Amino acid sequence: MRGGHALIFPTETFYGLGCLASDAAAVSRIYQLKRRPVHKPLPLLAASEGQVRSVAQLEAMPEPLRAFWPGPLTVLLPARQGLPSQLVNEAGQVAVRVTPHPVAAALAQGAGGPLTASSANLNGRSPVCAVADLDPQLLAALQDLGQCPCVAAEGPQPQGGAPSSLVELLPEQGERRAGASCRRLRIIRSGAVSRAALEAAGFMVEP
Repeated sequence: MRGGHALIFPTETFYGLGCLASDAAAVSRIYQLKRRPVHKPLPLLAASEGQVRSVAQLEAMPEPLRAFWPGPLTVLLPARQGLPSQLVNEAGQVAVRVTPHPVAAALAQGAGGPLTASSANLNGRSPVCAVADLDPQLLAALQDLGQCPCVAAEGPQPQGGAPSSLVELLPEQGERRAGASCRRLRIIRSGAVSRAALEAAGFMVEP
C-alpha cells in the first residue's frame, strides 16, 4: 500500500478493497477497479482517532459519538486539506470510521494512514464476507496490475450482516457557525449501528 498498490482485506463487516487514502493515483485506480462513479466519494477507515485527525476535523465530532469507535459507524466530518478530491463530497466532508478489525487496523497502521474502504465488489454487485465469494473479474483486474498476492486473507473473517452505518452531523437548531455543538444526526445509510442505539446515546436523529 505504501507503494501505491490496492489490496483486498477483511473488515468487521465485509471484505474491503482499499489503498492509502493520501495516494491520489491509487485512489483513482480503486474507482477504475470497482467501476465506481467518481462522484461517489469512497469511505475511509482508520486504525485510531489519531489517524482520523490526519484526514478530518475530529473536533467537530461530539464526544458521545466516539463511544461507537472502534466499530461500524462511518461519520461525515469536515475534511482536511490535501486529500484526493474524489474522497471529499460537495460539502467538503470525508466519510471515516475507526475499524475494530485487527487486520484492517494493522494495515492502516503499517501503511501510515487511513485507507479507502469500499466493499470488494464491482459497482452494483453485492459485498462478500468470504474469500471464495470474491468476484473473479475484480481479482483478475488486480492481477492484471501485477499484484500478487492481492488479498489479505489472514485474521478473523468479516461478520457480514448490515454494512457500517453512515451518519451526518447536523448543527443545533439556530446554530450554523463552524464547530457548533451538535447533538443532531441524519442517517445517510442505515446499517450495523441502529437508530435506537444513536438515540440512546443522546442524539436526536432526523428523518
